[in-house]
Amino acid sequence: MRDLCGREIDYVRVSITDRCNLRCVYCMPEKGVASMRHGDVLTYEEIVRTVRALASLGIRHVRVTGGEPMARRGCLDLVERIHVIPGIETVSMTTNGLLLAGRVAWAREAGLDALNISLDTLDPDAYRRITRGGDVAQVLQTMDEALSLGMRVKVNAVPVRGLNEDGLTALAALAREHPIQVRFIELMPLGCGAALEPIPSDEIVSRMTSAFGPMQPDAQCHGFGPAQYFRPEGFAGSIGVISPMSHAFCGRCNRVRLTADGFLKLCLNHTAGLDVRSLLRSGAEDSALLDALREAILRKPLSHGFTEAIGDRESRRMNQIGG
Repeated sequence: MRDLCGREIDYVRVSITDRCNLRCVYCMPEKGVASMRHGDVLTYEEIVRTVRALASLGIRHVRVTGGEPMARRGCLDLVERIHVIPGIETVSMTTNGLLLAGRVAWAREAGLDALNISLDTLDPDAYRRITRGGDVAQVLQTMDEALSLGMRVKVNAVPVRGLNEDGLTALAALAREHPIQVRFIELMPLGCGAALEPIPSDEIVSRMTSAFGPMQPDAQCHGFGPAQYFRPEGFAGSIGVISPMSHAFCGRCNRVRLTADGFLKLCLNHTAGLDVRSLLRSGAEDSALLDALREAILRKPLSHGFTEAIGDRESRRMNQIGG
């Protein structure tokens, strides 16, 4: 369906948990945070019902996220249930890859089409510092398993000044040998990330040009989001940048988010949306759910408002919103 700004909304990110096995410095405090109460989190039955309604409105692509989605028991069973919903064309997952190691074949059989693996550096010590305890070797094992099974793989990295900038070209070089997309995502001023200094996408492209030569645009479609892709000469894959701050793409945003506690977020930085959980648990009929979802999506905000004064600015952390 189209919202009132004329944007085609065909993509939903479904967070199934706010829990994570890591404590990345731009996402969570070192000692962690209080998790949502079990009863506040949508059941898988409620998620499936909501996605089925969204599919009838034109949602075609579902990304399962967290927190870390694999931290919730039965995650791959949910993938299988979403995969068979009429109208859903792709099901993907954003994951740190640690809890998926050794289980990628199961995920593939369940209907998972693609993985976005969060990986900010290849340096084992730097990775441990950024994630506060993760093992990068396990992440790379998951990537290799997925590639061996023919899955589409993207690597998501958040460049942060003074944190991982020295290893960004080494990370991008993964795409020279492997048919993957390494994407650099500008840090947004949300939660713990607001205290850190982002590296703008233009600087990333300049660094990559210096390291690999001309950054020729990659016209091949690599998904359904806002990334801009380049393929240096000799690369099996490509390098991407996602620039919500320096080159806002709000005018072509095609997504909404369903948080783990059942709130349909229309924009990352706005609190506007729909309390789906209350609707579901108040006994709403499918027709009422559908009407409420349609009405909410129609009013998706025009822009994220990170650089201006807005009255409904989001204050929660990314693990609570959905990565």
